[in-house]
Amino acid sequence: MSAADEILDVVDEHDQVVAQLPRGRVYAENLRHRCVFVRARDAEGRLFVHRRTTVKLVFPSLYDMFVGGVVGAGETYDDAALREAEEELGVSGLPRPEFLFKFLYDGGARGSWWSAVYEVRCDLPVNPQVEEIAWHAFLTEQEVEARLGDWEWVPDGLAAYERLRALRAAD
Repeated sequence: MSAADEILDVVDEHDQVVAQLPRGRVYAENLRHRCVFVRARDAEGRLFVHRRTTVKLVFPSLYDMFVGGVVGAGETYDDAALREAEEELGVSGLPRPEFLFKFLYDGGARGSWWSAVYEVRCDLPVNPQVEEIAWHAFLTEQEVEARLGDWEWVPDGLAAYERLRALRAAD
């Protein structure tokens, strides 16, 4: 089965399931669906940052500070967060990612999606999927901040990062 054939839950503005359709159709028609964003830190607290491959359906070749992806039909956000983190990092046996918050991302012409944001500590050596990730490194928070204006970041990940930064500043 290709990625375009994967079945996703289509949801409304309240995150209630209204249909189940193939990913290709969901993307083509800009239908609201669910995604997870997992911020992975290594044992030293550095963030996993990567550049997406040129063949990605959404935001090819852009940088991201989260691993993650779409939530499959009938899958929980929590289960998708663990599955996506292990798949993209190329590891197994991660602890369950910690849920931080959820928001409705508005991608304009690309549509909108409910986005659940998580964090996980990854003490394992990573072996990222070459189909998904063209380059990767663990960077300090300061190194990420220094690159925010220099690198082209995925807009939904940047929106999640800005919300996370605002939440932490409010605490």
